[in-house]
Amino acid sequence: MSSGPQPPRLSVGIVGAGRAGAVLGAALRRAGHHIVAVSAVSDLSRLRAEALLPGVPIMPAPEVAVDAELVLLAVPDDVLPGLVEGLVRTGAVHGGQFVAHPSGRHGIGVLDPATEAGAVPLALHPAMTFTGTSIDLARLEGCPFGVTSEESMRPVAEALVVEMGGEPVWVPESARTMYHAALVFGANYLMTVVLQSIDLLEQAGIAAPERLLAPLLSASLDNALRHGDTALTGPVARGDASTVARHLEVMSDLSPVVTDTYRSLARLTADRAVAAGLIDLPAAEQLLDVLSSPEGLPPREST
Repeated sequence: MSSGPQPPRLSVGIVGAGRAGAVLGAALRRAGHHIVAVSAVSDLSRLRAEALLPGVPIMPAPEVAVDAELVLLAVPDDVLPGLVEGLVRTGAVHGGQFVAHPSGRHGIGVLDPATEAGAVPLALHPAMTFTGTSIDLARLEGCPFGVTSEESMRPVAEALVVEMGGEPVWVPESARTMYHAALVFGANYLMTVVLQSIDLLEQAGIAAPERLLAPLLSASLDNALRHGDTALTGPVARGDASTVARHLEVMSDLSPVVTDTYRSLARLTADRAVAAGLIDLPAAEQLLDVLSSPEGLPPREST
């Protein structure tokens, strides 16, 4: 028995078989849309396209786009503006099409040339890191997508996200860059910090540092998401300036980038700890004295 009218199936062209493009194409195909063609420049992207979109022709970008009802431009952020202009100039993108991209940084403004040509712009950013394999298809289930479109096209944009298994989250055009900066801060730089922590543990002679960190990091992330600043812990949140000084001392032979990052994160943590009432201003001042000292000297004892 039919559950009601089904949304229209679209012919889809995927420009860019990178980690995200090939996976999103596979998700759209799984939802019943017809992938007419995909572009893939490198050998790796061709292999990815063949694995995730078997049977789909691999063609140059203009040929991928020209006959598609939905064109997905899955290319690096800095490449996207020039690609849009080029596809419009050659007539490959034109009126009557939906033109979408999965970039976090950009909203629909970057698609202005396509909009002026009569196409409908959509920004559909999955808030997820991609491996470029079939594993990502399962991860799309319930994945938030940052959605930006013209207000009249919002139901269409959100429906496409739901069809791919995602959860639409509306992001105003004016907030798009801040939205992306926040995700980079929380996800990309989290990975950098974790990998640096692993390096330091290896230098300390700790075997299998990943096993040591996994429960600690999982608990920290859960506490931060559930409890906010009140979950801050560690020497800065306790006002232990001498411990922070000792950390800087033992890291003094490392790259200045590492120690400068430690100092910056400690300052930010101290600011948040004060605002949350975890430490008082005198304790914060002692911490800042240590963090501003090139040698990370401990605070002097008061007389």
